[in-house]
Amino acid sequence: MTNAPPPLRPAGEADIPVMAALHAAAFPPAERWGGTALTAMLRLQGGFGLLAGESGFVLARAVAGEAEILTLAVHPGTRRQGLGARLLEAAVAEAARRGAAALFLEVSERNGPARALYARAGATEVGRRRRYYADGTDALVLRIGPEN
Repeated sequence: MTNAPPPLRPAGEADIPVMAALHAAAFPPAERWGGTALTAMLRLQGGFGLLAGESGFVLARAVAGEAEILTLAVHPGTRRQGLGARLLEAAVAEAARRGAAALFLEVSERNGPARALYARAGATEVGRRRRYYADGTDALVLRIGPEN
């Protein structure tokens, strides 16, 4: 018997406790977002979330023809099973449905697995934010879109 991957569904404010727990499991303490931050992100103009049960989620926003991934979290116990790619693909599709021609995101220069995920999705580096993360590492600004 195989374990079917959890279906993706729109995330709402009722899902914030699950999303906060996932974020806490997926990120180092200094980078974790609690319920207040996640609620604020979901409420941004053009904000949307997609949730895969208690396995992972993505928060993004699409405004004025562009989109950005605000955060993407996959529980460590369910990594390396394609869920990050599914969440990213679904966020890109939803952003396009909302009129975005390009999607941007930041990723730590030290996060090899996430960088590989984004590279497989066609992301290209378009900038760098020096000492962006709490540990002092730079963030690479990536773009996914037809102008890559």
